[in-house]
Amino acid sequence: MEAGHKIGSSAHPTSLHPPVRGDASSGTLGRHLARRLVEIGVKDVFSVPGDFNLTLLDHLIAEPELNLVGCCNELNAGYAADGYARAKGVGACVVTFTVGGLSVLNAIAGAYSENLPVICIVGGPNSNDYGTNRILHHTIGLPDFSQELRCFQTITCAQAVVNNLDDAHELLDTAISTALKESKPVYISIGCNLPGIPHPTFARDPVPFFLAPKVSNQLGLEAAVEATANFLNKAVKPVLVGGPKLRVANAKDAFVELADACGYPIAVMPSGKGLVPEHHPHFIGTYWGAVSTSFCGEIVESADAYVFAGPIFNDYSSVGYSLLIKKDKAIIVQPNRVTIGNGPSFGWVFMADFLSALARKLKKNTTAVENYQRIFVPPGMPLKHGNDEPLRVNVLFKHIQVGTRVMT
Repeated sequence: MEAGHKIGSSAHPTSLHPPVRGDASSGTLGRHLARRLVEIGVKDVFSVPGDFNLTLLDHLIAEPELNLVGCCNELNAGYAADGYARAKGVGACVVTFTVGGLSVLNAIAGAYSENLPVICIVGGPNSNDYGTNRILHHTIGLPDFSQELRCFQTITCAQAVVNNLDDAHELLDTAISTALKESKPVYISIGCNLPGIPHPTFARDPVPFFLAPKVSNQLGLEAAVEATANFLNKAVKPVLVGGPKLRVANAKDAFVELADACGYPIAVMPSGKGLVPEHHPHFIGTYWGAVSTSFCGEIVESADAYVFAGPIFNDYSSVGYSLLIKKDKAIIVQPNRVTIGNGPSFGWVFMADFLSALARKLKKNTTAVENYQRIFVPPGMPLKHGNDEPLRVNVLFKHIQVGTRVMT
């Protein structure tokens, strides 16, 4: 990044946590943002200090319910916020202008592809620097400060550039609520001179968000459940497969409810690992085409009906598009749509609602589980050899084979 003139002071929920209480004297943008992050469930913020975000970081540190985690670089901070969002539902990171913003881009793009609400906050230029036609440090040497914003526009669902306190409250809250509603990352740039300036709109505690719950079209839900139940209840050996979009649909519990009710074997796609309980008595492993867990691929691909909940079929998950899956046997359940084989597709039917309702309509069928138990061969014990005995190739291969099976 080219150095330039240093100008001015440029040195997934409907029920949210209650706001942190504060007094009127703390009515600043920085204080409001800190309280808002705590309210939505963020307790740890991952950051890399830089001169454009130092004042903002001071206000975040002052929030007793917020823990600031310093990171070695911005990309680490972004990936840490990504992981936090997977575990907690929403994450946040704070970096500095352009030199930090461009560094965190790859992590935010990953969060976008994985449908993770990450609040990416950037300490921006002094609000008095806009329009001066001067060059700032932390830029590419041009007086135009919009390069960072333009980079983020394609990998975030909303962007807010805060360089005026009069509309800062609205910009911040709109961006954060959009991240929660769409389960995607957002970009917020805050002028470095603004976090500590009192303003009347920040004098009170933030009013809690009310995010309208996503409610399925009742007629569509009933029709989808009836058609799916008729399809599956005629099948001899149906199976369930969980995919990565179980997370964004908040349908992990509903998936387990369905698995308990129907008795089908359950598998997980590779990118959905961790979303399906592998200790479930009907869990048969990772379905990954030719490289599936032993005996899992045989059970899934020989089924006469399969329910894929939240799948993503790309070259990775399909092993080069080589899955032996037939569309006419598949029920594809996406976060807001259900498609049954070559037949009907029902929109505005949400996954959690659908799976829970379907659990009450399916007949118990353990045929595929029994087939799996009949063909399953537990991994053998590795051959033994004495301490002073030379290592033999067949012993080495047995150890590798067992280790590989345990890992999968």
